[in-house]
Amino acid sequence: MGDKWTILTLLLLAIAPGHRLRFSAIKNGIEGITQRMLTVTLRHLERDGFLVRHYFPEVPPRVEYELTDMGSSLLPALEGFTGWIREHWPLIEEARRTFDEEHHRRAGGK
Repeated sequence: MGDKWTILTLLLLAIAPGHRLRFSAIKNGIEGITQRMLTVTLRHLERDGFLVRHYFPEVPPRVEYELTDMGSSLLPALEGFTGWIREHWPLIEEARRTFDEEHHRRAGGK
C-alpha cells in the first residue's frame, strides 16, 4: 500500500463505473506507469484481496479488474489521504524547492 502506483490504481478504480476497468484503461489512466509495473501492482492488490481479476477467453483476450468489498471499504480512507494531499500540496512543493536550493547551495552550485 505504500507506493504511488497502488494508490493511483485504487483511486482510478474508485471512480470507474462499478469499480471495474480493463487493464488497458487502467494503464492509459495512470500517467507514467509501465506495463510491467502495472502488472506487478495489480498482482499485489489481487493477492492482498483488494481487487479481483476477471479473464475473458475472447480473441483477443480481455482482462478486467474490479475492487472487492474490502477494496471498496478502503476508499473513504483514501479520500481523506488524497484530500490532505490536495490541501497541503503547495506546502510540499515549497518544502521541495527549499530543500533542493539548500542541497544545491551546499554542493557548491554544482
